[in-house]
Amino acid sequence: MTHTPHRSKSRSRDLGLPFSGRTGEFNAITDVAGIEVGFRTIVEDTPRPGRKRPVRTGVTAILPHAASPTPVPVYAGIHRFNGNGEMTGTHWIEDGGTFLGPVMISNTHAVGMTHHATVKWMLERYASTYDSDDFLWLMPVIAETYDGVLNDINGLPLTEADVFAALGGLASGPVQEGNCGGGTGMITYGFKGGTGTASRIVSFGGQDYTIGTLVQANHGRRDWLTICGVPVGQHMRDGTPQSQMQERGSIIVVIATDLPMAPHQLKRLARRAAIGIGRNGTPGGNNSGDIFLAFSTANPQPMAYRAPHLINLDIVNDEHLDPVYLAAVDSVDEAIVNAMLAAETLGGTAHDRFLIEAIPHEPLVKLMRQFGRMA
Repeated sequence: MTHTPHRSKSRSRDLGLPFSGRTGEFNAITDVAGIEVGFRTIVEDTPRPGRKRPVRTGVTAILPHAASPTPVPVYAGIHRFNGNGEMTGTHWIEDGGTFLGPVMISNTHAVGMTHHATVKWMLERYASTYDSDDFLWLMPVIAETYDGVLNDINGLPLTEADVFAALGGLASGPVQEGNCGGGTGMITYGFKGGTGTASRIVSFGGQDYTIGTLVQANHGRRDWLTICGVPVGQHMRDGTPQSQMQERGSIIVVIATDLPMAPHQLKRLARRAAIGIGRNGTPGGNNSGDIFLAFSTANPQPMAYRAPHLINLDIVNDEHLDPVYLAAVDSVDEAIVNAMLAAETLGGTAHDRFLIEAIPHEPLVKLMRQFGRMA
């Protein structure tokens, strides 16, 4: 299945922003072969019965080895830059170096429902691959950021059916960005934020490999915002409450690659996301959950209890990883900007506390020209 996302706004490179590096075909995490992404987006400007706030939320699904009829463990590494947030399964990723199942991203109060529904989806999807007496162990990764400024988060609007819808929409190709999936109600540097993606191609030993990134951006303060070295936030103050908001969100970064990397190497790769988000200006605020996951689709293995005693792996030489680290940093940086550029203004109804505006493209381009950053 292939995405045909609606894109009403230009991305970073469409505007001429000087991001470096060679991208994949879609400049998205789906440039890594075998990865599919799905969304469920919920936007209701009128509160539900008995509630005071509108619903603007959703869930994002990322599935490696999406075409496989059986669940495939993938090697992974995690890094916590600032820990005011949640990502499930990280203890086993830290110890065992793998996870099994989709990576799901939603809002803070939807972690339990998302985990429950994702496990149920996996039980149904992979039921035919197990004998009735098999011990079935599943570990999807569920991550979150807080969307309570624009969404009735305490109303717990996300349902099992919504999670199934995101997983049912898994597809390859271009990936929707901005106000979609788990990113629907998110805010970035006082502008509307949300879902963003990017990719880089790296040549390694005479062969091309892909680094793909997807972010759920909900972090930062306006004054911190920097794009391609330009202090954008300091020149886009407008006196509105949104531009003076304190850090109250988080960012989830998912880095995928087809380069054969061991868990300790993927942990180091995940750590580089901190530099990627730092390029945009955030120091990792106290109230932010900046949590990063990196995984490799290389070296696919059967479930552990079905694997042989000895496993042969291809593993990249650490001495040659510098271009890979740079590619990850670059793609994280660009994915965050793509999230902001794709986002649409949200809120401002009689039921809202805030109107969160999208970053305006023309003033941004004008500012970048003033600083000599446009071609």
